[in-house]
Amino acid sequence: MYRKMAFRSLVIGILVSASAFAGDKYAIDPVHSSVGFSIRHLLISNVKGDFNEFSGTIEFDEADITKSSVDVVIKTASIDTDNVNRDQHLASADFFDAEKFPEITFKSSKIEKSENGLTMTGLLTMHGVTKEIIIPFEFIGKVKDPMNNEVVGFEGKTTLDRKEFGITWNKTLDEGGLALGNEVKIELNIEAVKM
Repeated sequence: MYRKMAFRSLVIGILVSASAFAGDKYAIDPVHSSVGFSIRHLLISNVKGDFNEFSGTIEFDEADITKSSVDVVIKTASIDTDNVNRDQHLASADFFDAEKFPEITFKSSKIEKSENGLTMTGLLTMHGVTKEIIIPFEFIGKVKDPMNNEVVGFEGKTTLDRKEFGITWNKTLDEGGLALGNEVKIELNIEAVKM
């Protein structure tokens, strides 16, 4: 009798968890995706860069996108601003401290849809600090690639304050002001393939 009840509870649990997410799982394709950023330099220009190594999964429910979720890992040392010396400085303890904090992670907690579009809320962990952030994003579409794989695309943008993550290095300019801004603009272009 006990075994029958336990088995019935297990089956019900599996069915409930399955019904909670009725979508498909996709793997982010790093070859056709980008994780970019820009930061103000000397008050007059923007320095742009990317992280070249990242991976992640998207559980995507096209019928109800609010039931979807995202889990991403970025390799900190893969930072690339097209300048080797600058990249080494950014990976050093002055900035990201890639040796101590080799990964930046993001895990979504909810997705919301409103008249203004889609937003994703989740926990970003960077430089040993975890903060909740919100990323406005757009679902670009779903297609079949030349190998007949199902592929989905997303674009998202947000702005972070690097000081909130303990990345505070700066220099005061002779004319006043700081060498680097504190706001970092993030731009995401994601292509993911159905697993």
